[in-house]
Amino acid sequence: MAECNHQCSSCSTSEGCQDKEQNERAVQNTKGIRRVIGVVGGKGGVGKSLVTSLLAIQTRRLGYETAVLDADITGPSIPKIFGIHDHAQTEDECLLPHLAQDGTKVMSLNLLLENETDPVFWRGPVISGVVKQFWEDVKWGDVDFMFVDMPPGTGDVPLTVFQSLPLDGIIIVSTPQSLVSMIVQKAVAMAQRMDIPVLGMVENMRFLKCPDCGKEIPLFGSDDAIDSTNVPVLERVPLDPKVAAACDDGKLAETDVPYLAKTAQLLADSFGGKKP
Repeated sequence: MAECNHQCSSCSTSEGCQDKEQNERAVQNTKGIRRVIGVVGGKGGVGKSLVTSLLAIQTRRLGYETAVLDADITGPSIPKIFGIHDHAQTEDECLLPHLAQDGTKVMSLNLLLENETDPVFWRGPVISGVVKQFWEDVKWGDVDFMFVDMPPGTGDVPLTVFQSLPLDGIIIVSTPQSLVSMIVQKAVAMAQRMDIPVLGMVENMRFLKCPDCGKEIPLFGSDDAIDSTNVPVLERVPLDPKVAAACDDGKLAETDVPYLAKTAQLLADSFGGKKP
């Protein structure tokens, strides 16, 4: 075989050459990522993006380098939560993650759109390709914990993440409703078939605390639905107006909230932030 002259347009084997270069670039871009945790919810509206953001923020507060890959392409909430409205920059044909106020690295489709409110009219395979590109073509640098905010369900994007990213485990987000039991079991079954460890569940919007007397007011129901899934509950998070306001203002990382600090510590204790 003749030596490569890097003139791909006139080369009959350029496709293989380009694939090799792309693979090498992907290895270079992701070699500093030590742990990858997927945040999954069988249904929408359970607060996956909030949980993803809190996990990154709390792990960052423990001193680890954190990142968020926003795989919820058609409903990207991560930039809003972190107060990011700029466009992504490039370097050496690669994308650069945006550095949030607290130092968390973020990549989301909203950083590539001309207007952050523009809708995305893409079919599943195209969306899955973008998620894979976010993993391979972004210069992530050193990252102890990457959290992947996934869209609801068990469709193309979760399958792409499960197959293409080296997940160390997933955390399932749910609300305490009877409907959740069936949906969570679907997500658990998918992870098990893909040999992805289920680290546990975060029960979101468990209660609302009365601002006057401090009484916890259940918003949905009992724990029976959650207990029936046989997935350990890592933490129960209330519906907190202060957190909602902080997300709307893009200042969650600057807000003093205790939620998911225990789960972040558990991840730190379990993984140490570094792969063997």
